[in-house]
Amino acid sequence: MSLSHIALTSGRSIELTELRMSSTYGGMLEGYPCKPVNDMKVSSLQRQAERTFPSTPVHLVPPSREYTDQTAGAFGPVEVLPSVACIGAFRSTAVAPELDPVLHRSALTVVWFQTVLDVPSGESSDLALRSIRWEELSQDYEL
Repeated sequence: MSLSHIALTSGRSIELTELRMSSTYGGMLEGYPCKPVNDMKVSSLQRQAERTFPSTPVHLVPPSREYTDQTAGAFGPVEVLPSVACIGAFRSTAVAPELDPVLHRSALTVVWFQTVLDVPSGESSDLALRSIRWEELSQDYEL
């Protein structure tokens, strides 16, 4: 059973089968959002996805980064990522046309950031998420 379906810009429909969301800056006790901190958060989330879904390729959708007018600290200017960090397991039909569509599917784990706590769905999902190059990034597997 899927949580939602997303229509990619390529026309392919993918289904979200598992979703993990967390606060991007939850647990940040010291410091401020800046490039070094954000780079660590992004790579940490990507490693978490690779450990959680070891048999599926992982793709990172590069997050948007906003710069505020706050005074720069010791680690550079204030740089803010979207507030919700996401790891999603997606499935679709097989990519390879020679594979039996009844016995095969394709899969991809995606890491992305978003500003709202909504489950992405349909054509209203973020364009960066809908622009995933599924045919190049996913992996076919046998049921």
